[in-house]
Amino acid sequence: MNGKIALIAGSGKLPQEFKNSVLKSGEEVITIGIERITDFKTDYTLPLGKVGKLAKILEREKASSIVMLGKFEHKLIYSDILKMDLTALNLLRKAKDRRPETLVRVFIDFLEEKGFRFIDPKPYLIHLLAGKGQMNKILPDKTTLEEGKWGFGIAKEIASMDIGQTIVIKDKAVVAVEAMEGTQETIRRAGKIAGKGTVVVKVARKKQDFRIDVPTVGEDTLKVMKEIGAKALFLEAGKVFIVDKDNFLKLADRFKIAVWGI
Repeated sequence: MNGKIALIAGSGKLPQEFKNSVLKSGEEVITIGIERITDFKTDYTLPLGKVGKLAKILEREKASSIVMLGKFEHKLIYSDILKMDLTALNLLRKAKDRRPETLVRVFIDFLEEKGFRFIDPKPYLIHLLAGKGQMNKILPDKTTLEEGKWGFGIAKEIASMDIGQTIVIKDKAVVAVEAMEGTQETIRRAGKIAGKGTVVVKVARKKQDFRIDVPTVGEDTLKVMKEIGAKALFLEAGKVFIVDKDNFLKLADRFKIAVWGI
């Protein structure tokens, strides 16, 4: 096998950012998209659940390394767009439960047994990681900062249980916890419950494997926060990726949302 990297791309801008970074480094990358999920042009496009066909493409392309990036919402396991082939069904039977980490690990193990290697995408995306402390021009007040730090510990525990990586809090009460619905819907639900003035906290698991899941925020996160009147976004420093980081922070300034790295 040569040094070609295969990118399995979900939705969002992060897969495209990864591709651009790999190409800048002088390495070769092929892209594999998923029908009705991936939102940029890829070299191959497959229906969700066609694992056998995916393996054949990887073999034909002589890809030595694999990266999986972008949004693959957990609720898709109950969707009608998931039409599994026999390989995928066999893998699903091997899974001890239906948690995201369990399902992805079974998938990784299958492909690594075939000689492929899943790699950590972080070295190609270091420039997108959340920093420490104040990241934009909006400074959270003392009460909000205390609240964010309080929520951080709770968010870490929930993330490590593989439930979700985002919580929304207000007045040191947990308003909403992310589950299968995803970050944006969690924030919207919190707005309906608690109104304006909420705080959003997003973290990685305590033992985060970046080959499996990459905690990410983007402009869509900010737009939903603006929609519900949320006042601050706390991110785990060095662990959460910010897509299109410069524009993201400018938009946060415009929306008067504080972005802080813990």
